[in-house]
Amino acid sequence: MGKRLEGRAAVVTGAGRGIGRAIAELLAAEGAAVVVNDLGGEVTGVGSSRVADEVVDAIRARGGRAVANYDSVADFAAAARIVGTAVKEFGAIDVLVNNAGILRDRMLFNMSEEEWDAVVAVHLKGTFNCTRHALRLMRERRAGRVVSISSTSGVYGNSGQANYGAAKDGIAGLTRVAARDVGRYGITVNAVCPGAMTRMSQTVPQTARVARASRGISTGLGERAFPLQHFGPENVAPFVVWLATDAARNVNGQTFLAMAGMISLLNYPAPVRTIYKREGRWTPEEIATIFPHTFGMDLVNPAPPQPPS
Repeated sequence: MGKRLEGRAAVVTGAGRGIGRAIAELLAAEGAAVVVNDLGGEVTGVGSSRVADEVVDAIRARGGRAVANYDSVADFAAAARIVGTAVKEFGAIDVLVNNAGILRDRMLFNMSEEEWDAVVAVHLKGTFNCTRHALRLMRERRAGRVVSISSTSGVYGNSGQANYGAAKDGIAGLTRVAARDVGRYGITVNAVCPGAMTRMSQTVPQTARVARASRGISTGLGERAFPLQHFGPENVAPFVVWLATDAARNVNGQTFLAMAGMISLLNYPAPVRTIYKREGRWTPEEIATIFPHTFGMDLVNPAPPQPPS
């Protein structure tokens, strides 16, 4: 293991378990001093425990430097304390990994306002909160790396995850804007959509997995190509950590997939097909005539109507 991050200070949110823990431990192995943030709640965000302490102990046992933080990313002032912990304990913040998240899966027509608000608050607002506080400090030093965890549920869509998918796609959009705001200061902001078997992914019922697969929406895009044992969180961490190093200094505003042995760069949204009318505006009748032979000729409905059961 190299020491590519020697002398750097990092914050990883939601680092008590799963992908966050794997990232925190690998950052430490590469020489970074790490703030291990975790509220310690269940997958739904309820309850608390000191899981962050376990990760800190593991890092220190290997000779690394780490401290724990138990604040909630969803609270603006608490997020300032999370970032401030790095400055207080290690003198600066060089790397921020926005990983904290919860699930409140439910079909949209049954979803409560609280279920929507809770998930968006942790994922999207939490990413904004921590990123905003970190960027103020990084901008002063004209250096820094921000990596936020998005999801295929956002960029592709998963039924039953309107709150989660909207927040995760929002993180991808936030990444693209933030990269343009701070790139001039030597700061990079990127997003990673991970594929890993974690505590959160294991809460998805098998019936939901089957339903999604039948509609062509898989929760793991690489499951056919890679054995299941390769889908541990430790397979996501190396790419996230690489984005935090100087080797990735010119990688900015991008969204990637990382799972098992696969890393993919996702395209920016772009027009696939375009029709023009040189004069006047389109009428609904004209569109009805042209659409099936242009835009609509091979579109696939991800959830076609089914006969009543």
